[in-house]
Amino acid sequence: MSLFSRLFGGGGKSEAPAASAPPEVYKDFEIFVEPQSEGGQYRVCARIEKELGGERRSHRMVRADTLASLDDARAMSLAKARQVIDEQGEALFR
Repeated sequence: MSLFSRLFGGGGKSEAPAASAPPEVYKDFEIFVEPQSEGGQYRVCARIEKELGGERRSHRMVRADTLASLDDARAMSLAKARQVIDEQGEALFR
């Protein structure tokens, strides 16, 4: 990152997560927990995937919630992804 990017905020992009863990299977959905580093905290994010009609479908869930601990952000991302699956099921991909 250049000096000017650091001084002036670097364009507002958040950093990508480090290595991601294997997905958790929940009600035949795969949850990839992917919190994003942002301003010294971690934004709650996850990718939810499922095979439907022979096609792999994916939904990226990004929440406004931020947490100081990466472990807390991972736990919250998983909990929120499960909640979305419980509430929306396959309608998530429409």
